[in-house]
Amino acid sequence: MAIAPRSWLFIPGDSEKKLGKIAGCGADAVIIDLEDSVALANKDAARSMACAYLREHKPTAGPALWVRINPLGSQFCQADVEAVVAASPAGIVLPKAEGPEDVERLSRLMDQAGATGKDMAIHAIATETARSVFKLAGFADHSPVRLSAISWGAEDLASAVGASANRDGEGRLFDAFRHARTLALFAAHAAGVQAVEGLHSDFRDDAGLKASSEQARIEGYTGRLAIHPAQVPIINAAFLPTPEEVANAEKIVAAFASAGDVGTIGLDGKMLDRPHLLQSRRLLESYRRHIG
Repeated sequence: MAIAPRSWLFIPGDSEKKLGKIAGCGADAVIIDLEDSVALANKDAARSMACAYLREHKPTAGPALWVRINPLGSQFCQADVEAVVAASPAGIVLPKAEGPEDVERLSRLMDQAGATGKDMAIHAIATETARSVFKLAGFADHSPVRLSAISWGAEDLASAVGASANRDGEGRLFDAFRHARTLALFAAHAAGVQAVEGLHSDFRDDAGLKASSEQARIEGYTGRLAIHPAQVPIINAAFLPTPEEVANAEKIVAAFASAGDVGTIGLDGKMLDRPHLLQSRRLLESYRRHIG
């Protein structure tokens, strides 16, 4: 099973300088962007540069290489899909995804462009339009074959609903955006794919990024989008369990093993049942896979 990336770093597809720094960026996954970070006049050039980079840098020990295409229905989408599939990235990031139907629509376009089976995954950014928030529930009933991750975004959503801000003066999300974030988390878990936290847009706020990333992991997110290379080491560290959590999980697993085929045990004055065991096993599996 592939390791779920902790850090997903966006790199503009039309910046040769930034593309040249991918190998040493430290991110688990890099998203070469053809959408928001690229001006309309540079769309074709970005597509060509991104695909040239992909052809020249086949999978190695470095970051997994993904591409964010332009939205379905845009004038650039068809050409993006055809060119990107031919360049064979790890997967495609779909912006403004409105439910599993849009993921399936992209998957069909990928098939037509020559992708086969599950050899190229899809990461859906699933809260960037008002309609998309209502469509999140659809992932509980249908998880498209290629879908491997769901993330959420507050910036495009704020624009879509005419909000002048998405956070208060203390940096807390307003209720509408907190609701979208929560639904995205549950949609990802219901679909059985990675839940990816949205951007922390102030790339100079290391303390805020660290605190919010640690909270996101506690809540059930397993990775986070990054807008600047300086955010990568903070995100990577935040999405690893602490030494104390690892030690506690090992203790719980060992206690259940010693107790035999039981559903409940007592440990350190607490009653623990099978969900605690499963949670501990998942934590240890994730930790061991990331540290090798």
